[in-house]
Amino acid sequence: MEGSDTHPTAAFTLLVNGPEAEIELERAALLIAAHARPDLDVGAELDGIDRLAGGCAGPELVDLRDHLFGTLGFSGNTDDYYDPANSYLDRVVAQRRGIPITLSVLTIAVARRLGLDLVGVGLPGHFLVGARGDDDLFIDPFSGGRVLDGDEVEALFLALHGADAPFSPAMLRPVGSRAVLTRMLNNLLGIFAARRDARSRLWALRLRAAVPGATIDERAEVAAALAATGEYAAASRWLQELAREAPGAVGESYLRSAERLRACLN
Repeated sequence: MEGSDTHPTAAFTLLVNGPEAEIELERAALLIAAHARPDLDVGAELDGIDRLAGGCAGPELVDLRDHLFGTLGFSGNTDDYYDPANSYLDRVVAQRRGIPITLSVLTIAVARRLGLDLVGVGLPGHFLVGARGDDDLFIDPFSGGRVLDGDEVEALFLALHGADAPFSPAMLRPVGSRAVLTRMLNNLLGIFAARRDARSRLWALRLRAAVPGATIDERAEVAAALAATGEYAAASRWLQELAREAPGAVGESYLRSAERLRACLN
């Protein structure tokens, strides 16, 4: 585990609230996974990623692609795309299958260990990897590490969203670690909602609320999830905290909701 006396929620919160440039993306992703598997040894998983990088024949991008997507066969899980395991980095490493964003996180992590500066590209509907300093080179880990140029990425977007979907070059810009983690959590929230898994949805909401930039509405969802699981006192406290920073009428509505939740305790 992240440390015998460190809860993964606390460790995740501390990590994502540090300087953006210092967030170790794969560690944060593993801390998300640790909420699904409490016995997860984050340090051991990071060592495993070190070994993946050590298996590359050389330090170039072609070496990384040949090793991860050729020799090891990492690719997208097209058989069971919405399996939550596809969003847990430890399971992706073990099964060599995942969804675009977790495969991208792994690719970026291995690349950094080789001295390569790859970045996340948040194309709507299909996360990609880009090369810092080259605006026309992209990697699709979901498709076995296929290399794309900007025109091919646009074609991928239109294939996903329809020929009339509005495409913008801004979609090809690198995204920071916090945006990557928020997107990972949003993916899980959608899966948990579809499965009516209220307990898992609660921890994912808590983690999303811990990421700087979370909206007040997103943070208020935590209170609703707490109430849905019968944790009325915790939900009331959460709303009271939000009321201190919410503007006028919104803050008052949170206080009224907190009072109604406290009444459920009587």
